[in-house]
Amino acid sequence: MDATTLIEDVIDREGGYVDHPADRGGATRYGITQAVARAEGYTGAMRDLPRALAARIYRRRYWQAPNFAAVATRAPLLAAELFDTGVNMGPSVAATFLQRILNALNRQQRDWGDIAVDGNIGAQTLAALDTLLATRGPAAEAVLVKAINALQGERYLRLAETRPANEAFLYGWLALRVDTPRV
Repeated sequence: MDATTLIEDVIDREGGYVDHPADRGGATRYGITQAVARAEGYTGAMRDLPRALAARIYRRRYWQAPNFAAVATRAPLLAAELFDTGVNMGPSVAATFLQRILNALNRQQRDWGDIAVDGNIGAQTLAALDTLLATRGPAAEAVLVKAINALQGERYLRLAETRPANEAFLYGWLALRVDTPRV
């Protein structure tokens, strides 16, 4: 898994400076919100956020910190999907999706015990993933990606239903986010 390619692709897809009035996240550059940029120590204007800093933020906050790099060694397409989902919804949401799916696929805990749905990919989540991949074979990764996409799509629809201003984003979310990951 080439994290650099994933990061560069997401920066290209997110585009430059955006300050959409319906976006609660406020101004962004390369998809990085002002709140995240400030938390990372950036004090300049958002429209001037350097691309290299955006790449470092994505690598640390959205790839390394949520442990998607460890997932990539086992299931690279799944890791790419988790990364993309995490960029748009937050890494803990993406990790929670994976944990929920793993719990639902454990055949009533015959294959592995339920894991905590805490948004943190640690030893238990990775062990459950390893067991699923070993017991269900290579197709299991594609099933996990489909399941992540299903949860992602449902969440986008719910966001638009509960906050009409989000309808401005729903088509793009579904068109650009709920699909096969780009590797």
